[in-house]
Amino acid sequence: MIGYLTTILTLVSIAALIAMALNIQWGMCGMVNFGLAGFVALGAYVTAILTLAGWSTFAAMAMAIVACSAAGALLSLISMRLSEDYLAIVTLGFGEIVRLVTLNESWLTGGAMGLPGIPRPFVGVIGEANYETFYMVFSLVIVLVVFLALDKSARSPFGRALRAVRDDDLVAASLGKNVLLLRAKAFALGGAVTGIAGSLQAFQFSYIDPSQFTPILTAYAFMAVIAGGRGSQRGLILGACSIMVLLEATRFLKDVIPFLDNAQVAAVRLILIGAGLIALLIFRPQGLLPEFRLAPARTDGDSPRRDADGDDTMVLPQSLPRRTETLHPIPKE
Repeated sequence: MIGYLTTILTLVSIAALIAMALNIQWGMCGMVNFGLAGFVALGAYVTAILTLAGWSTFAAMAMAIVACSAAGALLSLISMRLSEDYLAIVTLGFGEIVRLVTLNESWLTGGAMGLPGIPRPFVGVIGEANYETFYMVFSLVIVLVVFLALDKSARSPFGRALRAVRDDDLVAASLGKNVLLLRAKAFALGGAVTGIAGSLQAFQFSYIDPSQFTPILTAYAFMAVIAGGRGSQRGLILGACSIMVLLEATRFLKDVIPFLDNAQVAAVRLILIGAGLIALLIFRPQGLLPEFRLAPARTDGDSPRRDADGDDTMVLPQSLPRRTETLHPIPKE
């Protein structure tokens, strides 16, 4: 049981990193990325290929981060003039390109058979007996470091500029913000985080193949961000945990409903997860922990007004101070 829980916490860490990457790109900057699974696959395969070639753990992870970050920046620059809908199609195409390359270039990626025997970090030092616990702690520490760095970035002028681009890119451009550069930075930063997630996934299973990086991985990331609260760093952690709990809890439906076959159990799992997300959108549309927004200081005569998400984020003046002046006739000369 303890081994199962440690594995689940490790998977939650990987899911949280993927959700963080999506939150940077979509939650904070408003750019839809349907090719998220492709970025995770790129990070995983770069890590696996380099470690199998004899590279150290951190050197391989660093190269995965660089590769995914460069791919994100390049994809953003290629599609810089596209609207949100067409950008979504481009990112979806990128994810499929990566999947097809990993599936067909067997000389490099192993093809459908995948890459087995990926060396796990520090396994010779820690030993097999306590390694799962060590790797769980290792993953959680990485998540904590990434979370603190991104949370600080979200509260910085860079984070506020990303939100300005998300809310209205024309207004942001009129205020002197380089919208294209900000979007490229957001895509590059999100790509770097997916590179870390891909590395952790490769080390976790010591084996990767194209079936691990299907579009359903992207769907789970969107579900985590929506459930936690779009744009909320703390919310997406809770959202990732919630989605993982739903996925694992519904795994035991076969024991509860024994007359269902495996295909029916898989369908019921998706139905229950979808129903849970719909219920959340109905009763808590802003997410479990919505994005924190600053409101101007209140003065006498001001009253808070709730926005569409139900948060007191706007302060509207009910009465404005009036300044009256007496008009005097102009004296004749």
